[in-house]
Amino acid sequence: MELTFWGVRGSIPAPGAEFNRYGGNTACISIRTSSGRHLFLDAGTGIVVLGRALMQREFGRGAGQATVLLSHAHWDHIQGFPFFAPVYVPGNRLTIYGPSESPGMVEGILEGQMNPHFSPVQSLKNLGAEIEFRAAHDGEPLAIDGLSVIGRANPHGRYSALAYRIEEAGASVVYAPDAGYPEGVPSPGVEELYRGARYLIHDTTYTPEDQAARRARGQSSIADAARVAARAQVRGLVMFHYDQDYTDVQVDALARRCRALLDDEPGGKDVELVAAREGLTLAT
Repeated sequence: MELTFWGVRGSIPAPGAEFNRYGGNTACISIRTSSGRHLFLDAGTGIVVLGRALMQREFGRGAGQATVLLSHAHWDHIQGFPFFAPVYVPGNRLTIYGPSESPGMVEGILEGQMNPHFSPVQSLKNLGAEIEFRAAHDGEPLAIDGLSVIGRANPHGRYSALAYRIEEAGASVVYAPDAGYPEGVPSPGVEELYRGARYLIHDTTYTPEDQAARRARGQSSIADAARVAARAQVRGLVMFHYDQDYTDVQVDALARRCRALLDDEPGGKDVELVAAREGLTLAT
């Protein structure tokens, strides 16, 4: 699998020169499988940039096919969808999974975002692409384009967000944004989801000090991410979902401190650390 990061921020986009190196778009990652199929993780504003790139390929000809996994429906994870150019091209096909009781609930959330009060497009019905909506349930295995996928719910304030484990031919990636562990560690089921992953892409929204002042928001600190990465014996921890107010210089400092925290955890010295930035590509 090949992973590319298109948006790595949380809450709202962060424009400005002081955010250029890591980027200011909200959550979106693309995965290209060994067979060339496409899987997208979340649809924050990063998916707009991804869409421009895809329009230069088969998606610009109406011959594209992809699956989108939504972790949850907070706006920083869906706000780019109405501006994702491939959805306006007839012939393209998208399957969108989201955590809900039914496919209709997933569709209703995205339809609500395109209400005329919010969007000039006014409705999903005005899109050209064929879109199928499906519900993703906690603990339910999914088979998607040769990938094995399973989602587990993490607490996220009063809400929850699905963390996904994606496997292909023995390689594994876990995507775990927006995780606020009340006890400082994930549930046993979620920790098992993380275990041994080649890359754990984990919420690192805050420093421990900023998290303490904003606990109700349900986000992780770098200390939480370092702790769970070491406990789950992952091979690589990818920092992700930085607070929109952290400049590039502050994210640099966040990464240095996260490395030190990892080194202090039992087994943590063996964990590779990567600070996600827009345009970064990783291979499993």
